[in-house]
Amino acid sequence: MSTQPAPPRRIGVFGGAFDPPHRGHSTLAQAAIQHLALDLLLVVPTGSAWHKSRPLSAARHRMAMSELAFGGIPQVQVDGREIRRAGPSYTVDTLRELHQLYPGADFFLLMGQDQAQRLDSWSRAEALPQLATLCVVGRADPLDATQKPAAALMGHALLAVPMPPVPCSSTAVRETLAAGHDASAILAPAVARYIAQHLLYAPTFSTEYPD
Repeated sequence: MSTQPAPPRRIGVFGGAFDPPHRGHSTLAQAAIQHLALDLLLVVPTGSAWHKSRPLSAARHRMAMSELAFGGIPQVQVDGREIRRAGPSYTVDTLRELHQLYPGADFFLLMGQDQAQRLDSWSRAEALPQLATLCVVGRADPLDATQKPAAALMGHALLAVPMPPVPCSSTAVRETLAAGHDASAILAPAVARYIAQHLLYAPTFSTEYPD
């Protein structure tokens, strides 16, 4: 007689534009899974990014790249609910949906320190600590109130999750590729191939010529 697998009890939620996902993202995922003993980590690409000043790459590309970037980590599942959701995409709505999907689970919301500093600007930020443990990934030392003014204002502690330093960012990847340089050292090989195949972040050449 077959038995159903036990539902996940400890679930991480890692949202972002992933435009593109790089080795820092996958390192963060692995660090969080290990440090927090997660049964499942949901990688949630942003849909309509109300907080971004630039247009994002097409959702289908960011979903495909995320699946390639995180595909080798068994506990990770790429979740497209924010991309499917109409209108602006807010983390608080995602967490509420996930509570309905996984009743009784403990949720851990992963963010970088820069995101934590701006936490009070998030939509309905005051509700987030009731929906998930707020985790800052990339720090090994405890966080004090002077380092996390947004969370301190809300009266909630942030959990520090250490990870090895990975000096890269999606902005740096885009700028490197736009300049016509190789960024494969900070991308998973499958992601680098996808970017090349679909001509994403391609170099831009001026049509103006010197006299």
